[in-house]
Amino acid sequence: MILIISDNNDISTTDVIKWLIVLEKKFIRIHEDEIFEIKIIKKRFFLESSSNRFFLDDISSVWYRRGGLNFKRIRYKNNSININMNETQHWLEDYVKKKLETIKHINKESNSLVNKLLVLEEAENVGLDVPSYYLAENTDDVILGETIVKTIAGNAMLESFYKNSNGMMFTSVVEEFENEDFFPTFFQEKIEKDFEIRTFYLNGKCWSIAIFSQNDEQTKVDFRNYNYEKRNKNVRYNLPKEIEEKVHQLMQLLDLNCGSLDFMKSGEKYYFLEVNPIGQFGYLSKICNYSLEKEIAEYL
Repeated sequence: MILIISDNNDISTTDVIKWLIVLEKKFIRIHEDEIFEIKIIKKRFFLESSSNRFFLDDISSVWYRRGGLNFKRIRYKNNSININMNETQHWLEDYVKKKLETIKHINKESNSLVNKLLVLEEAENVGLDVPSYYLAENTDDVILGETIVKTIAGNAMLESFYKNSNGMMFTSVVEEFENEDFFPTFFQEKIEKDFEIRTFYLNGKCWSIAIFSQNDEQTKVDFRNYNYEKRNKNVRYNLPKEIEEKVHQLMQLLDLNCGSLDFMKSGEKYYFLEVNPIGQFGYLSKICNYSLEKEIAEYL
């Protein structure tokens, strides 16, 4: 039985499930708003929510997409007993989550969020080129027009930023100095790119797409600032074998067997930018006809 842990409305999850049905593979999809109780039936761990139930040892593989396993906690009136039982319940939950990560899997909840600073250090350690970067609380060392600023966090979304509307933090070029100090911020050398590359990685194999974003002022600095009226050209692309080998080394160091990686091509160099273990891959699969959803379903 395949266990899928995902958000309610994740389209990529649904597309993979369609392939699981074609392949006649049994699966359970867990959503982020499900609350499970842990029970023991005939010495076996049994998990039950209002819509799903399964024995832990019936799970043969796991795809952690998004969300997570949530558990119901029993509360006791006596404070001392409640503290003790709260700890006991924590360790049962911890066992379930860690047990699921020991079997065949694609991604894990425990490392679904990565530290961008540590990732960049590891990328340099395996020999990937990384644009020079630093953290600062002011713009004293910034070279205007040649330095970009971007978020340290993996999530660039701002929930309910304005009147119940979400916002997106795009990479931007620093064009003027600030008069006051600010929170430690990530600055990076601005690379004049030929094009950008998005690579999907799964268990040692890479699928890439070249994104020609540099010819449009709206997408020149950050291709995610989409121009829906005049879309960027996207084509299949093969990274050099030595770069793919370094990608594999990096992913092993990060204990990741799946993820989306971003690069920039500039002259003869491939600059590594970041990796997102649970990044989007649907558009890459569709545009390049890679059938990544089938690849995931077959692996599971």
